[in-house]
Parts: sequence; structure tokens; C-alpha cells
Amino acid sequence: QVQLVESGGGLVQAGGSLRLSCAGSGRTFSTYAMGWFRQAPGKEREFVAAINWSGGSTYHADSVKGRFTISRDNTKNTVSLQMNSLKPEDTAVYYCAASNAGLKYVARFYGYWGQGTQVTVSS
Repeated sequence: QVQLVESGGGLVQAGGSLRLSCAGSGRTFSTYAMGWFRQAPGKEREFVAAINWSGGSTYHADSVKGRFTISRDNTKNTVSLQMNSLKPEDTAVYYCAASNAGLKYVARFYGYWGQGTQVTVSS
């Protein structure tokens, strides 16, 4: 089992940057694939990015490709999402999640979720 806590959200102007972090507990953190998802008001939760257990493979949604980068540090039990060139449409609550089913972009494969952190991008 793993517990996840996100941090780093906030208010930023369009074109700006934010770095989200997710701290995981437990000795098995490094065995999980990790993902970031987001949910805007009135919309379904959508996939943002994922990284495999070692950090050797990543996958980013087309909507964020070239702007966001997922990474992890298993020595610190953390996964990060560097977000550059932010747009107002990136405004959402961002969640990190852990999957023991490998690198996936579908939420149902993720069994553990954090509480979320709000990102607001003003125009």
C-alpha cells in the first residue's frame, strides 16, 4: 500500500511555470508506475502523464506534450510534474496516482490516489 500527498499547486499567469510534487510513503513506492491526472470543474478526470517504476519510460498526453515533464526520484519516494508554458485551460485539480499494473494512461488502473492540488492559470 502507498499513501500519496501532492504539493506545489497555486495561481500562475498564462505562460508561467509550476512544479508539482507528490510524496509517497512505503518501501514499495519504487515498484509502482506513477501518473498525474487532472480534473477541471464540470469535466471528467483526464490523463496528463505517467512514468514507469524506474523512470526509464514516460508518456505524456498530447495536450501537454512539449510543455509538461514527469519525473521521479525513487531515493526520495517522489514524483514530479514540471509544467511550463501554462495555459488557462490547464486550470484543474491535479492528482498523482500509483499503479501496480505498469505504465497506464487509464485511471482505473491506478489503485492509489492523492488528495489533489489546485492549479489555476490566469489569462
